[in-house]
Amino acid sequence: MRRTLTAIRRTIAAALAAGRHLRYTALSGEVAAQVAAGRLVRTGDLLDRLGAGDLPDGQKSWFGRHVAKAYRGMHGGADAVRVWAQHRTTGRWIHVHVYAPAEAALYAGLASYKATRHLTQAQFTEAA
Repeated sequence: MRRTLTAIRRTIAAALAAGRHLRYTALSGEVAAQVAAGRLVRTGDLLDRLGAGDLPDGQKSWFGRHVAKAYRGMHGGADAVRVWAQHRTTGRWIHVHVYAPAEAALYAGLASYKATRHLTQAQFTEAA
């Protein structure tokens, strides 16, 4: 029993000493590994791939909302998988939705949001 308590105390001490990045990655688990491997993408990652990474944060946020709305409409009201990610400008840790790279909701969101509608032209959709 004493050995178990000592192991628990050491585990807690190690967890408290871990950096914030490690803790949030551990919270996200397998989802974070799939995002890192490219099997799941964030909406900002898609915009970067399409060459629209220079959009202001506010417009990227609204694009993400359009994609989430399209996803809910296509999947019976269910939300997409979420992962903890570090905000690119503020550095704060936020929860963001992630999608399969070929998810139709990503491209429906591109078409439905006025600031990204120009990216749905034929030359851009072939590159994605």
